[in-house]
Amino acid sequence: MIGVIFDCDGTLVDSEPLAGEAWRRALKPYGYAVTDEDLENTIGIPYARTHAYLAERAEIPAAAALWPELSRELFALIDAELKPFDDALEAVRELRERNVRLAVASSSPRERLDRTLARAHLQFEITIAGDEVEHGKPAPDMFLLAAERLGVEPSHCVVIEDSPPGVAAGKAAGMPTLAVQRVPHADLSAADRIVETVTAGDILGMLREWIRVV
Repeated sequence: MIGVIFDCDGTLVDSEPLAGEAWRRALKPYGYAVTDEDLENTIGIPYARTHAYLAERAEIPAAAALWPELSRELFALIDAELKPFDDALEAVRELRERNVRLAVASSSPRERLDRTLARAHLQFEITIAGDEVEHGKPAPDMFLLAAERLGVEPSHCVVIEDSPPGVAAGKAAGMPTLAVQRVPHADLSAADRIVETVTAGDILGMLREWIRVV
């Protein structure tokens, strides 16, 4: 049995620019202008750690208090502007036709992950959110939990990621990791393979090669 575990934001859907804009809007009343460097340094990591990073640079409310303000901005953008990546949708469709077990493991809190998947009309039996594991990416926890719930050995699961922390998490989980280069300058060199677009053929081909090696 084999499985495929997708990241969500930036991999399945083009939501990272929306998240960046939401952070800018949410922190503007507190006198802080979120920079492109801030966003680059926090891509792919859980909300709590992004908040901690920004709290070192600005006087902002505690994470729990800020979340309603941030989510209000973010969910409005998701509802109005979210677009899935066509290549990812096609890969998911084809993998399902081949009866491959699928899961999503995202650094987003459960509320955001469910909102995003619903807006993109994506349904997965197994989804792991960033606030449901003790250690988020780049730790392997959420990918290992996804494999466990899929009932598939970690070495028989492929991780599909777009961020350096996500790639690191996949590798730490002992899973072959396919990185899709959505952001041109993102350093994904630790991945087993880097592609410009994701396809079911690439995913299954890499998994077959990995299983032969291990």
